[in-house]
Amino acid sequence: MENSQAVFAPLKSSDRIQSLDIMRGIVLFGILLMNINGMGLAGAYEDPTVSGGSTGWDLITWITTNMLFEGTMRALFSLLFGVGMYILLDRLEKKGAGIEAANIYFRRLIWLLVFGLIHGYLLLWDGEILYNYALMGFLVFSFRYMAPKKLILISLFLFSTGALWNYSDHRKDVKFVEQVELAQSYKSEGKALSKELKEADRKWEARAWERSPEGVDEYNTNMRKGYFDVVTFLAPINLKYNEHFPYRYDLWDVLSMMLLGIALFKLKILAAKKSYRFYGLMAVVGYGIGLSVNYYETQLIIDNQFSMLAFSKSYLTYDLGRVPVAMGHVALIMLFCKLPILNWLKKSLSAVGKMALTNYVMHSVFAMFIFTGAGFGLFGTFQRYELLYIVFAIWIFQLILSPIWLKYFQFGPLEWIWRNLSYQKRHPFKKNI
Repeated sequence: MENSQAVFAPLKSSDRIQSLDIMRGIVLFGILLMNINGMGLAGAYEDPTVSGGSTGWDLITWITTNMLFEGTMRALFSLLFGVGMYILLDRLEKKGAGIEAANIYFRRLIWLLVFGLIHGYLLLWDGEILYNYALMGFLVFSFRYMAPKKLILISLFLFSTGALWNYSDHRKDVKFVEQVELAQSYKSEGKALSKELKEADRKWEARAWERSPEGVDEYNTNMRKGYFDVVTFLAPINLKYNEHFPYRYDLWDVLSMMLLGIALFKLKILAAKKSYRFYGLMAVVGYGIGLSVNYYETQLIIDNQFSMLAFSKSYLTYDLGRVPVAMGHVALIMLFCKLPILNWLKKSLSAVGKMALTNYVMHSVFAMFIFTGAGFGLFGTFQRYELLYIVFAIWIFQLILSPIWLKYFQFGPLEWIWRNLSYQKRHPFKKNI
């Protein structure tokens, strides 16, 4: 009976790997830094010319986030999720849980999928990723015993497949723009359009409308309506993402990083146990390659005035930029964990990381009340750089709140619910202090 209790108990605080919690806290903040653009502005996550501003401080903000954080925060979040699920299974199996380890693992993912649907449809964040992580988590199970070398090779294969798909999409985009230009030429000359040219012209006009001041104003108006109106407005967008993203992006973007994360964990790179020299070299190589590629992509987009084809072409080298930069971030975070500095900040970041699910969903709750009509209805009223003030305020709030909460409670509230549902038993919530 005592062994059974040990098998089904969640990881104790004393057994946690602090470097992973610190990294999770930092990455969670980086995720908000990117997500805030989609939470508060229409069509501005990728292209700053749609709304939010693309000059002055707004342009500097876009360049900085595009160079350092675009794709890298999602990559590291995926990496950490893969590691977390691997640690869960490994710990349970080593304690002799047997088939119950798989039961707990898959229940955990099923409930995460449910949380993701609630998060997207009811908490009004169409950029949510818990649903996608749950789906990819089902696939991670089969790779857990693989050696790091094999995991890295599979990750490279997945990255390459995604790059080939991006290339195929780019060729389609080139053809599409050519058709649009031909259709516009025919229209100016009074010539009849073929069915194919009519469809291209229709899609271009729809795209132009969405990006126009009138289209953005219509989107803003819908987001400022009452709660149930916003739920109805975003539901088709959420449905589209849930149907399309798993096979188009997540297999090559999310699953690849989950497997790479497990490989790095097995190589003891994520436990801050390698030498200062190792992490220093890792940072130099990662940033050297990644920032060079990201600079090329950023300059390409700016030089071509944020055109559709410039963005499309930049995705040809997307993973070649974001993955090395993400590895540079890993190295820098591990160096921070190793250095005997800012222990108070490490403690706070670690607490944020231990409550990652709660804090991640909290971002959306804040955004719902700040931006949508369920609260203050400020959607579309901020410039891009002004959103950073909201980001920094939430960072400070969570850095203060998280360690205070964990002083009195074993888990974050959502983490506690998730564990109870996964293990099918009620765990202690309050600490005995």
